[in-house]
Amino acid sequence: MRTGSIARVLGLAAALAALLTTAFMAPAMAGKHDATDSPSAAAAPASFTHPGVLVSRPQLDFVRGKVQAGAQPWKGAYDQMLASPYASLSRTAKPRAVVECGSYSNPNNGCTDEREDALAAYTLSLAWYISQDGRYAQKAIQIMDVWSGVIKDHTNSNAPLQTGWAGSSWPRAAEIIKYTYGNWPASGRFGTMLRDVYLPKVANGSNSNGNWELSMTEAAIGIAVFLEDRGAYDRAVGKFRGRVPAYIYVTADGSLPKAAPGSGLDTREKIINYWQGQSTFVDGLSQETCRDLTHTGYGLSAISHIAETSRIQGQDLYPEVADRLRHALGLHAKYQLGEKVPSSLCGGSLKDSLGPVTEVGFNALHNRMGYAMTNTQTLTERQRPAASNNLFVAWETLTHADNPN
Repeated sequence: MRTGSIARVLGLAAALAALLTTAFMAPAMAGKHDATDSPSAAAAPASFTHPGVLVSRPQLDFVRGKVQAGAQPWKGAYDQMLASPYASLSRTAKPRAVVECGSYSNPNNGCTDEREDALAAYTLSLAWYISQDGRYAQKAIQIMDVWSGVIKDHTNSNAPLQTGWAGSSWPRAAEIIKYTYGNWPASGRFGTMLRDVYLPKVANGSNSNGNWELSMTEAAIGIAVFLEDRGAYDRAVGKFRGRVPAYIYVTADGSLPKAAPGSGLDTREKIINYWQGQSTFVDGLSQETCRDLTHTGYGLSAISHIAETSRIQGQDLYPEVADRLRHALGLHAKYQLGEKVPSSLCGGSLKDSLGPVTEVGFNALHNRMGYAMTNTQTLTERQRPAASNNLFVAWETLTHADNPN
């Protein structure tokens, strides 16, 4: 073969090798690029775990065993739950086609009814699993069915938050009933309700106070699990990752807290105003600390709930937020327990209390991850058995106190 022909053959071989190398490398490089630019793109599990919104079957089995053994604090928490109106087998649900909620639920056209019926469905589902008394499951189904057959929309200024609160409780109940009781003919209609009425209101988040968007995100991730909607799950995790660093400050953030994507908080003045006028920032301070501890508790609770659901689904978000959440729980617990508030923090005065919201985060961070959380532990144990805030939190001493699963 002539020299020129040999050169041409070698050149073609080299070009072909380069082409093959590029072809084989491209997917790996693209995957790496996508993971970097869109950290939540692969958040959803390949297959969803059920029941898997806030509580899992192993967690429920742990609780059931403790209650059957009469062990505390679970037996006392269970008795407290069964004595509440939410566990009543004679409850009459009050569905309506349009739930209208203005600021602070004024007007209140179905707002309280919806939230409390959703909490009742969840309460009854827990009572079913722990007691194995089918009457509780049937009552939960009845409540969910009457709502799924009627509701069409949420309106007025508090509609996103209302949808987030009720939409956080419904999937917890639905997951337990569908996957542990099973005899629920209208479960598909309930799923359609979640997809058509609730998910559109919560999926895109909110630029209001952080507890709004966090509660909406909690609803979105729970609905995504029930619907097995990987896209909705990924969007919820993306919202979570953007909002948590903008809700809880840690000193690593620098001189100012982070701003949530799309918030428009692009100056020091805007950020301080958004943080209720607070200009001195300490580890664990929340965007709503200087507003009051109750709204702060809503935000911290939703963060814990979202992380707990993600852990059940196989992608644990706790490590991403652990430092912020442990500092936040500890800071607010310390002052709720009576330590004097310095003048540099909210003018030396804090209002209200966190509410029954510390069990889930404390169990995850202290018992599972090993963080020392003395103030949070003291407050958590003092508040046991934690009841309900009548909005979207219920019975968390029962479900999560010292739960290793």
